[in-house]
Amino acid sequence: MAPRFQPDDTLYKRRNTLKVEYVPDDIVGRDNEIEEYEAALQPIINGEYPDNIFIYGKTGVGKTAVTNFLLNELRESAEHFGVDLSVISLNCDGLSTSYQAAISLVNNLREPEHHIAETGHPQSKVYRLLWDELNKLSGTVIIVLDEIDHITDDTFLYQITRADNNGYIDNIQLGLIGISNDSTFREQLDAKVQSSLCETEISFPPYGTEELQKVLEQRADIAFHENAIEDGVISLCAALGRQDGGDARRAITLLRKAGDLARAENAETVTTDHVERAQEKLEAQQSMDIMRDLTEHEQLTLYALTTLAAESATPARSRVVYQRYKELCDFKGRDPRTARRMRSFLSDFEILNLTLSHMEHRGQDGGTYREHELNRDIATVVDALQTIISEFGAHRSIIEYLPDSGEDFAAM
Repeated sequence: MAPRFQPDDTLYKRRNTLKVEYVPDDIVGRDNEIEEYEAALQPIINGEYPDNIFIYGKTGVGKTAVTNFLLNELRESAEHFGVDLSVISLNCDGLSTSYQAAISLVNNLREPEHHIAETGHPQSKVYRLLWDELNKLSGTVIIVLDEIDHITDDTFLYQITRADNNGYIDNIQLGLIGISNDSTFREQLDAKVQSSLCETEISFPPYGTEELQKVLEQRADIAFHENAIEDGVISLCAALGRQDGGDARRAITLLRKAGDLARAENAETVTTDHVERAQEKLEAQQSMDIMRDLTEHEQLTLYALTTLAAESATPARSRVVYQRYKELCDFKGRDPRTARRMRSFLSDFEILNLTLSHMEHRGQDGGTYREHELNRDIATVVDALQTIISEFGAHRSIIEYLPDSGEDFAAM
């Protein structure tokens, strides 16, 4: 019996190059930013003290990719010219305090068997250990802090950026590269930290359609066989990526999902139809993630509107949604938020493309009011709200949308 899974290379040459983690040999669509970045890194090769660099821009605009690309080039140049260079990279996702960041950096500099515990140390000891580890190095040391905005207090950044001035390091030239998705992050910093961290600032704007097309063409040439993609596929992915905020990651993922659809269907080529269907799937998944990340009362508001939709009672006025929301809260003994607060939730849902709303004008006697309806199918919303439904009970209107006919839930 032949194995169920068989190799398939009819469309792809190197599918992995369509993963967002892949760093190509050359970066396209970011010429101006690379030029600025190169100028900021040039002092290192000259043997001069490096500037601190702050990189900011939305997700998917090439900040990390360009950083990794240029640092790889910098390492090669340093080796060629005999420059003593160390690059230490730390992703700050999950590191909400300076204390956590300092310990993570200490452990990054140590062998695993010499790591220190994540808690239980006086702060002064942690920084003393950090300076000891840095002083074991020589030459130029660059610390890269990706998603730096996750660190909510200034202590760590102050200590790092002022380490030389304060006499904590004496054997190295220390530079810092901070990367942030939040352009307002630097404005929240203490003035001294802001001055030190942001010696050189480089902004990465969203990709335009033409830039996205260059990025996608580069990836497609590497990832797919010749003639595996029909005309119009790349331009459509680029246009949809531009509509989604100029996010290259999203556009690359869309192209990969379209290729996967084509391969699953044994198609000879990737078509614009595959792109459109892949976009629908990605939007649905994005909506699911957004809904699952809502707060409890935001989810209850959306749950209320969903029950009304299941009863064919939408578009529904805000006061009707609020009444159903209060019923859900009362059923579980929760204190409801105010009607005004709930209306703000509904406004946020429209911004997130989860709902639609419009103003109704009923003349002088009827007044003016806003009505709301879902912009996602009921089954998708119910699936995303499984946790809140299991806790608050399944409203009778949505029983048919639950797995196993809602047998595991207490119907309201």
